[in-house]
Amino acid sequence: MSEPYLALQVVMMPKDANPHPTPFLLPDGTTGTLFATIFGGVILSNIDIAGSIAARREIVLRGGQSGAQFVTVAVNRVEFKHPVLVGDVVKFLASCVRIGRTSITMHIDVVAERGNEVFSVTEAEVVYVGVRPVGADRQPVLLLPSATPPGPEASP
Repeated sequence: MSEPYLALQVVMMPKDANPHPTPFLLPDGTTGTLFATIFGGVILSNIDIAGSIAARREIVLRGGQSGAQFVTVAVNRVEFKHPVLVGDVVKFLASCVRIGRTSITMHIDVVAERGNEVFSVTEAEVVYVGVRPVGADRQPVLLLPSATPPGPEASP
C-alpha cells in the first residue's frame, strides 16, 4: 500500500448534520438537543471524491494516463467507527491498495480533529475505473503504459 495522501479536508457544517436530534447535558444539569451528528452519506460522498482525487494523482505520479477520468465501480467496504460532529475538521487520507490494467483500488482513512483530539472515524475501500473523457461509450482506458491492452473478454 502506498503512503497516505491527504486528498481532502473539510469542516463539517450544520447543513451536513442528520435530521435527528442528539441529546446533550447542559452544565446546569438540564438537557437539550442538537442536530450535531453528521449524516453518513456526507462522509461517503467525500470518501468518493477523495478517492478519485488520490487515484488520479497515483496514476499520474507513476507516469500513467493523465487524461483519464475515474468512475466509481465498487465500494468494497465501509466501516463507520465513531460519529462525526458538526465543527469537526475531517481529513480524508488515501492510499493505493492495487492497480490493475484499467482499475485502481484506494483505501480511505477518515480522520476527525476535534479540539486536541485526532482519531479515525471511518475507513473505506473504493474501486475506480479509468475511462475516456469523451464519447458516449466511455470505454475503459489503460492506466499505466506498461499494462497489457485488454482483450475483448477482459474486465476492469
